[in-house]
Amino acid sequence: MSTLLLTILLSVSACGPSIEVNKPKPQPTVTIKKSFQQGVTGVPKLPSYLCGAWSSANNPGAYSVISIYARLTQNVKPVVGMSAQATAHFKYGDVNLDQAPVSDSGGYVIFYLPLQGQQPRLSAATVDVSFNVNGKTIRCSPAFFTPQ
Repeated sequence: MSTLLLTILLSVSACGPSIEVNKPKPQPTVTIKKSFQQGVTGVPKLPSYLCGAWSSANNPGAYSVISIYARLTQNVKPVVGMSAQATAHFKYGDVNLDQAPVSDSGGYVIFYLPLQGQQPRLSAATVDVSFNVNGKTIRCSPAFFTPQ
């Protein structure tokens, strides 16, 4: 009886739909010519001095005192003992920060900026910071903030 059952099962399974297997078509071979980079300029060289500035608060109160931080590096190492200057750019005029901080052992300086309501609410202001290095001016990426 088991032989009969096995024969019936094999016959029934053979009656099912046939499955056609599609073989993938061969892909074309890609050849990269060495000349493809001839028109491409090289990777830009990083300047030896890098400088960035940022604000202690992105949305301070209109009468807050905020800190403006900046850092100067040369070949990724902090530059010590360089004087910095900063100018805040408000909607109705600029203010030179009369402080003259000198970069510390980490290359950092801090300026303190009393806002005194000089910038309209929800209007962005920027602060430019630069360092004097051996008679050259190194400009930082600006700090910014928007009073509440």
